[in-house]
Amino acid sequence: MSGVGYRQLWAADPGGWRAAGVAWAGLTEPVDRRVAGLRSAGGRLRGDWSGAAATAADTRLAGLRAELTSVAPALIEVDQVLAELAGRLTVAKARLAEGVAQAEAAGLRVDRSGGVHADPARVRPTDRAGVAAAGVAAAGVAAILRDALDRAAAADRVAADRLDDLARAAGTGWASPPPPGRPTSGAAPMLVHAWWSGLTPAQRRWLIGREPALVGRLDGVPVAARDQANRLRLGVWREELLAERRRLLARVPPGPLASIRLRGVAGRLTGLDALIGRLTADGVPRAYLLGLDPAGEGRAVVTLGDPDHADRVLTYVPGMTAGLDDAHSELGRAARVLDRCAALAPGERSAAVLWLDYDAPDLLTEAASAGQARDAGPALHRFQEGLRVSHDGSPARQTVLGHSYGSLVVGVAAREHGLAADALVFVGSPGVGASHAGELGVPPGEVWASSAPDDVIRAARPAEELGRRALLGAAPLAAVLSWPDRTGHELWFGHDPADPGFGGRVFGSGRGGHTGYWDPGNPALDGMARVVLGR
Repeated sequence: MSGVGYRQLWAADPGGWRAAGVAWAGLTEPVDRRVAGLRSAGGRLRGDWSGAAATAADTRLAGLRAELTSVAPALIEVDQVLAELAGRLTVAKARLAEGVAQAEAAGLRVDRSGGVHADPARVRPTDRAGVAAAGVAAAGVAAILRDALDRAAAADRVAADRLDDLARAAGTGWASPPPPGRPTSGAAPMLVHAWWSGLTPAQRRWLIGREPALVGRLDGVPVAARDQANRLRLGVWREELLAERRRLLARVPPGPLASIRLRGVAGRLTGLDALIGRLTADGVPRAYLLGLDPAGEGRAVVTLGDPDHADRVLTYVPGMTAGLDDAHSELGRAARVLDRCAALAPGERSAAVLWLDYDAPDLLTEAASAGQARDAGPALHRFQEGLRVSHDGSPARQTVLGHSYGSLVVGVAAREHGLAADALVFVGSPGVGASHAGELGVPPGEVWASSAPDDVIRAARPAEELGRRALLGAAPLAAVLSWPDRTGHELWFGHDPADPGFGGRVFGSGRGGHTGYWDPGNPALDGMARVVLGR
């Protein structure tokens, strides 16, 4: 497809490439079954047979298992390559359509080879001014068409090179052990990225296949590698939840606490299955799994689109009660912002991340404390740094959005640790742990907030103010005798970021309560997308 022509791009079907990628990734399931079969066969041999021949057979079976196991990351990588190609072709086709629309508006025609000409029916040759204007417009349209074709050709080259690399590596030296030394948990993303960059492709494949738990959780490792590693562990995580359910069911009678735990396990299983469905579906854009933990309430980090190659990246941090059980619905909120970005800027590549890698409060008594937000700060800081260092090409515009308690997580991380972010957005916030936007460390004018007029969060007042109200009810004279004056814009965790006095910028919201910011037609959804795009 190199040297892509106008007709070729116009007829290109990105959906076909996506479907082909999903088909390749689907081959991991039969490969896993074959590995399990070889493991079972080896177990039977060890139980019924001994001697040199048995040892040799067991060694050969182990080698076959290792070879098959190493195939799975390659199948996932083919899916990644074809999905990325589909995404880039979609953007190129949108750019092409933009050029054709401009041509039609200017009275021009685009022929089947992509040539741009004045339409004789709309621009008469004797109209010199009209001809001159058409010439200028034609030059602009031609530039847009060339840009679209160049994007398509570049996408084709990148995909072809990556697939060629896979094909060459499949012959010899597919995977080889790396030298000793691994980054520790919580290592600085820049150091992690330097370590990963110093490995050969064969050593990286070895780590993905043999140490997926390490690769999948390291901020600073490229998104594609983390996704491959984490997808290899989906079956392990699901089995952990199933085993937990079996243990609880084995208790007779189960008791009230076990029943509560059973409901929790069932919710996490349902949430995990929903995420697996999105990860394995022919969805647009492709989903990448950057982290998952089924323990406790469950955690997940999933991105729609590849942030390592996007122009705009949104990181969405949800609030109270968020967990693995509803991670799929939280991912849907990120998807709606991404869809709006695509509608506003079809010629740009955007990605949206659901970052649910902290213990979100489940009860109001927990949400009244900033402790869980402070605990989450270092992890969010590392994640954003990891996105910055693993990004390929010119830096992306990075936006971090917090909803409800998640806005406190974002605010505390920005103020206490710093965030690799170009903009911060707070919606439905109970306060962000700061008294002014200037404390958050992002460029001036890039702190944004919205609070719906019917959002219950507006009633979240500081504990001392609640005490003041109780005292005033009992002794009204306290108001004039000694109580200090208040601005009326203090929420539970500091100054309301949606108050102009906070120093940020406010965008409007319709009436949708505490969770309606993502509703279709709500101006807040448009506002969030425009901030992500830098508009």
